[in-house]
Amino acid sequence: MLKIVIFPTLMLFLALSLNVSAASTPPAIERLTLKNNHIRVEVTPDIGGRVVHFARREAPNFLRVGKEIDDIPVPEVNADSNNIGYLGHEMWVGPQSAWWTQQTLNAARRKAKSVWPPDPFLVLSQHEVTQQSDKQIELVGPTSPVSGIAFTKRYQLIKERPDSVRLDVIARNARSTPVSWDIWFNTRVRAEARVYVPIQDEEKLRVNPFPGELIAPPVYNIEQGLFSFELAAPPAGKTIRRGKVFIQPAAGWIAAFDHDQAFIIQFALQPESLIHPEQGQVELYLDYQPENPAASLMELEVHAPYKTLQPNEEMQAHEVWTILAYTGDFTSEAHIAFIKRQAASLGLEGL
Repeated sequence: MLKIVIFPTLMLFLALSLNVSAASTPPAIERLTLKNNHIRVEVTPDIGGRVVHFARREAPNFLRVGKEIDDIPVPEVNADSNNIGYLGHEMWVGPQSAWWTQQTLNAARRKAKSVWPPDPFLVLSQHEVTQQSDKQIELVGPTSPVSGIAFTKRYQLIKERPDSVRLDVIARNARSTPVSWDIWFNTRVRAEARVYVPIQDEEKLRVNPFPGELIAPPVYNIEQGLFSFELAAPPAGKTIRRGKVFIQPAAGWIAAFDHDQAFIIQFALQPESLIHPEQGQVELYLDYQPENPAASLMELEVHAPYKTLQPNEEMQAHEVWTILAYTGDFTSEAHIAFIKRQAASLGLEGL
């Protein structure tokens, strides 16, 4: 009779191998879900307390997210940290030129008045889950020693609008001295998405091209009072279209089309005088790289009023996100017609 003998050393080797394999697999971020029969929202308290998924129930994620979510789920957070491309939706403070000027932890960034990276303590830190139900999630972030700000973020399904979710943000000055900031929403989508913004005054539109031998500026169009980027291939000798536009909108909304869905962001329209002069209430950033689609994206950014907060004083801002099924043509004419059909039910002005 044949006997099989397993030596103790072999068993120990196998056990150690399994432990090493498990240890080398990074932990997944925690995902908190809000859903109903129409939409699905996924929020994580990790990596800056960001939104990582928003879509119709069975549709692809409308948000552009980076593979870094899986590769670096537990980032190092300190005043020397660099940005990590998790993407999705996150919260910043503005203006960008002041990001590193109100801190003493990183002297080099303070001296240079660095405009990159954003505050690591706001965009990378673990958040505490302070409320969670099937209708609402609330996250509280740590106090940032870079900006002096602590964020509270609330995500809530809207009973009377089952295709929508409300995002509320409170920014509190946790310092013993005043700080001056605005609240800055930043939502990433694919560069191939078609985005529309009602524009108040074309002459006040600011376009900021980015430098680089291989970079061409974005191409845009204004049709029926709506701004949109044209996804034009870079000219000969260039491989990238990259740049940013600063818009004073005519109404408080942005509409985007992709993945057979229409994504509408609504916000409180502000007088231009309340927005920091270096920013626009709406900013669109395009990085279109046809030869490297994994690096392409568009950012849909909204600024709240710029304020000086006294110690422990708070300011608030919110957005309402709506996601609708869209099966029409992928043309500006069809998109604008769809927006106009939805305008009354959603309360969209400026059309």
